[in-house]
Order: sequence, then structure tokens, then C-alpha cells
Amino acid sequence: MADDALPRGAIFLPPDGGRRYDMKTMSAVFKADGEETANRYSVSEWWLDAMKPGPGAHKHDENDEVFYVLEGRPSILLGERWVDAPKGSFLLIPAGVMHDFENRTDQRIGLLNFFMPGGFEPMMPMIVKWFDENR
Repeated sequence: MADDALPRGAIFLPPDGGRRYDMKTMSAVFKADGEETANRYSVSEWWLDAMKPGPGAHKHDENDEVFYVLEGRPSILLGERWVDAPKGSFLLIPAGVMHDFENRTDQRIGLLNFFMPGGFEPMMPMIVKWFDENR
């Protein structure tokens, strides 16, 4: 949310603020992206229901990602290895590394994501459509 009372470029969002994308058992809430960061990075939360797969194994050839576990204990693929990441865990995934996350527990999980450089959010409508049609 841009606010004329805030310094130029500053963003304030309340706890549930941001642009939400629902994908059945998974959701993303983008806090900052695109023109807000001059495409330097994006910040989003990813939430996944209990006992559900995540986005599927994939890699980004030109983008690094950081994940911080907000809630639960997701299983995260890093290259060829799965790690269980309890709340408070930090992960840096360099460009070109295959990765995924899934929820193998009976509680919802939440991840804070930083995607560098930015420009990820414009893909979200296509991703939402894919999940609607395939899961």
C-alpha cells in the first residue's frame, strides 16, 4: 500500500495485507514486487495446507531465493536432498538449484520468500490457472 504520509518508496501493510493468489491447497500473498522494488526483489508469503504437495520441483536459472519458515515444518528440496525445516529455519537457494517444498505434517505451513531479482508476480495469474486446471 502506498501512502502519501510515508517516505517515498516505503511500504506498510497490515498483517493480512498484500496481493493474494489462491491455488486450492496453497496460497501466496505478495507484499512487495515489481514497480515497488524496481524489480530488484519480491517478497511474498507462501502457505500450504496439511499433507499437501507444493509447487513441484523447479529451478530459476537467473534468480536466487531465500525462504524463512514462519509456521510449521515444511519439507524442502534442495538439489537432490530433502530437508525438514522447523519454524525459524533459513534457506538460501542459489540460481539454477532445483527446489520444491511440501507439507508432510498435519499442520499448515508458512514460508516467507525473497526472490532476487524481482519480477515474479506477473507469472502468478498463469500459475493460479495451472493449479486450477491440474490439481
